[in-house]
Order: sequence, then C-alpha cells, then structure tokens
Amino acid sequence: MATTLSTIKTRRLPLVTYVLAAGVFLMGTTEFIVAGILPEIAGDLEVSVASAGLMITIFALGMIVGTPTMSIVTLKLPRRLTLSLALVVFAVGHVVVALTSDFTLILAARFVTALATGAFWAVAAVVGAKAAGAASASRALGVVLGGGMLANVVGVPLGAFAGQVIGWRGPFWTLAFLALAAALVVYRLVPVGPESGPLPSVRAELASMRDTRVWLVLAGCAIVCGSSLAAYSFISPLLTENAGLASSAVPLVLVAYGVGAFIGSNLGGHFGAHRPYPALFISAGMTFLVLGALSLLSHFAVVTVVLIFLLGLFGMATNPILIGKAVGYAGHAPTLASALSTSAFNLGTAVGSWTAGYALESALGATGPVLVGARIAALYFVPLTLLMHKDRKEGALA
Repeated sequence: MATTLSTIKTRRLPLVTYVLAAGVFLMGTTEFIVAGILPEIAGDLEVSVASAGLMITIFALGMIVGTPTMSIVTLKLPRRLTLSLALVVFAVGHVVVALTSDFTLILAARFVTALATGAFWAVAAVVGAKAAGAASASRALGVVLGGGMLANVVGVPLGAFAGQVIGWRGPFWTLAFLALAAALVVYRLVPVGPESGPLPSVRAELASMRDTRVWLVLAGCAIVCGSSLAAYSFISPLLTENAGLASSAVPLVLVAYGVGAFIGSNLGGHFGAHRPYPALFISAGMTFLVLGALSLLSHFAVVTVVLIFLLGLFGMATNPILIGKAVGYAGHAPTLASALSTSAFNLGTAVGSWTAGYALESALGATGPVLVGARIAALYFVPLTLLMHKDRKEGALA
C-alpha cells in the first residue's frame, strides 16, 4: 500500500507545470485568434483577407527569429524574471494593436509580441521538463503545451465570438490585462533559479546542437505545424465558402478543433513517454489522410467539422513528443534546443500560412490552403524515418 501511494505521489506533476500552462494558454490564444476574425479585421483595416492573414505569418516569423535569440540573450537571467518580462512585453504589444489602425504598426507590434512569446515558450518548456524530472518530462510538456491547445478550445473561440460581437480589438485588450496579471503570478510561483546542474553556458548550448537527431526533430517540428496550420490559418473562408456555414458558426467549429488539439497534445505527451515512434508515425499518417479527405469533402458541412476535429487531434499530438526529444538530446544544455523547436514550429506556420494565402487567392479558392497542408504533411515521414534509424543506431530507440 505504501509503495502504491509513493508511486502516485511521484507521478503528480508540480504546481509550476500548471502555472506555465496558463501562460502558454495566453500565448496560444493570441497566435491563432486572428484566424477566427480575419474577415472582421480585414473589413475594419480595409485590407484583403489574405493580407490580414499576415498577422499570423508575421507573428510566426517573430517567433522563428526571436525564440532562439531571446533564449541566448536571457540565458543568464533568472528564469522567473525572463518569463515575467516576456508577459509584460506581450501585454504592451497587445495594447498597441488595440489602439492603432495603422496596419504596418500592427504587424510590427505582432512581431515584437512574438519575440516575447518565443522567449516565454522556450524557457517554459525547460522549466516544466526539469521541474517534473526525466521520468515525467514528456507528461509535463504535454500539460504545458496543452495550455496552447486549451487556448484553441476556449481562448480562440471565445476571442472570435467576442471579436464578432464587440469588435476585433476587444480580445486584444482582454489578453493584455490577463498577461499583466499572469506576470505577477509567474514571478511569485516559478522557482528563483535552476534546481541543479551546471550553470547556463552559451558554449554548452551551441555544443548541444551538434547531435544530428536534434536537427531531424526540428525538421519534423516545422513540417508538423506547416501542414496543420496551412489549413487552420484560413479555416474561416473554408467554413463559410466551401461548407456553407454562417460566420457565427466559425467559433463553434474552432472549439471542435481545439478540443481535438487539447486531447491530442495530452495523449501525445502520455504515449510519448512510452512508445514515441508508434505515436509519431500514427499521428503523421492520420494528419495526411485527414487533410486529403478535407480537400475532397469540405463542401459537406458535418463531415468538414468532424475532419477539423480530427486535424486538431492528430496534427497536434506530436508536439510534446518532438520537444521532449529535442530537450533530451541536448542533455544539460536544453534551452537552445527547446527554443529552436519553437522556432521550427513557427517556421512551418509561417511558410504554411504564407503559401496557403497565395493558394487562397488562386483558382483553388478556399480549398487551396488545405491542399498546401496535405502536400507539406507528406514530407513528414522523411525526417521521422531518419530519426528512428538514427536512434536505433545510437541504441536509444524507445
């Protein structure tokens, strides 16, 4: 009986894991809230829907550049200070977007906000994994990243609904307020410094990137997000033009995607701790099949909603596994590997959403972004297969 109670106790994740998940919830909400209110933003700013989609692309670009850069710049700072400052900058960026009608300034504010988001995500992943311990690191990452998935369940749909009712600027004011409140909580609850181990070193962080497996993981990260987010970034025209749904139904469908993503992220974190490669290959195969089916069947409303749920379920299941592997391969210098994982996810998002924007304005119309996603998804099996063989050669195949 004592052994059982001890086992249960060791499996319990620390409170800081859930604190970090709350921060990631805000970050995940702002990254993709634009997808649900693209027509409203475009109409108010007098730009095309594809141009308004640049608010997603530029945010992703900011995270590509900012995540590894900020992880190195802030390496010597206490991690709780980095996390809190990131939330403050995040809040300021949202206030700027809420106040201005200058589209160029809005894009600049989104870029700066993305720098803060990237810094937060990179450090949050490391803090969450280390606090939980090696045996529970994948589970902890599933919960932390699950904050972003929960954003798709609650934050993005609520933001889209509010944006349609009170104007698209309202959600940005709300996110700014919540970020400032979160900064205070994070500063108080996150440990003052690293629990143990060597002091942070830029040289050690760079040396950790010599492992080829890290770069294969990064390639997988880029492809995963590139495939799913190419379709998701322009989900609003897909639903209204192809499936024939009213714009008021878009937030509800976003809930379906978010529920799938939340479940997928947590299941990925759970199975990734025991059977990572079966989980990765199954998710990859199903993502490709779901996108292929969506490109053919998006004129059927009910089928489209089901497929969008499945896209969230399988498309996001690999994220905690991939980040967990990157951090694991990096050994005692995981911050840069974690940061580059986030950059890779957003490189995929930037390329996918940018390419999908062109496809949207082509003769393919609203189906174009889904076809772009399906083609990107087919590439995933290349780095995944190479990574599996490399792990087998290194004797680390799980």
